[in-house]
Amino acid sequence: MPSSQLANRFEVLVVDDEAGARELLIEFFRARGFQVTGAQDGRAAIVALQRPHARFGLVVTDLNLPGADGFAVLHAARQADESCYVVIVTGYASLDSAIRAVRVGAYDYLTKPFSLGQLDVILSRICDRADLEMENRQLLERQAPPPPRPKGILAAAPVPVPPMPIPPMPVPPSPPGANVEGRLSDVEGALHRIEAMLQSMRR
Repeated sequence: MPSSQLANRFEVLVVDDEAGARELLIEFFRARGFQVTGAQDGRAAIVALQRPHARFGLVVTDLNLPGADGFAVLHAARQADESCYVVIVTGYASLDSAIRAVRVGAYDYLTKPFSLGQLDVILSRICDRADLEMENRQLLERQAPPPPRPKGILAAAPVPVPPMPIPPMPVPPSPPGANVEGRLSDVEGALHRIEAMLQSMRR
C-alpha cells in the first residue's frame, strides 16, 4: 500500500472520546508510518487544527463528541486546509447524518463497529487520490505559461548605436628629398589626429 509517501506529506488527527477506540486508531496509523495526534473531544480537535504550522491532511473523527461535534471538527479541518480528507465515524448512524456529512465535505462515513480492513481500504483510496492530485498539479505547473516580462525593460535597455565610419586621413606627400624621420613624423601626426577624433566622438 502506497501510504509511506503520503505519510511524509501530512499528519493524521484522530478524534474520539472513547480512549480505547482512539488509541487503536492511533496505533493503526503509526504502524503505517504516519505522525498521529489524538484528541479526546471536539474542542481539543479544533484547537489542534488551528495550531500554527499544523499540517493535518487526514482527520478521523467521531460524530458525537463533547465540546463540539464531528461536524464542527469537519468544518474546522476544511477551514484549516480545504484539501484535508475527513472521515466521519459514528455508532449512531443515520441516513440524514451520512448525507449531511458528504454534503459538507466529508470524504467517507463509517459506522461503528468497523474493521481496520475497512479503514485500510479508505486509506488506500486516499493515497491514490492524493497521488493523482499531485500529478495534476505538477502537470499544470509544467504547462503554465512563463511569467509576463515587466513593462519598461525594453524601453530602459540601451539602444546600441552603430559606430560611425572613420574617413581615412590623407598623409601629405613628402617633399622631395625628405628623410625617413620626416615621414615617420607625418604618420604619427595623422595617428594623433585620428585618436583625437575618436575621443571627441566618444564624448
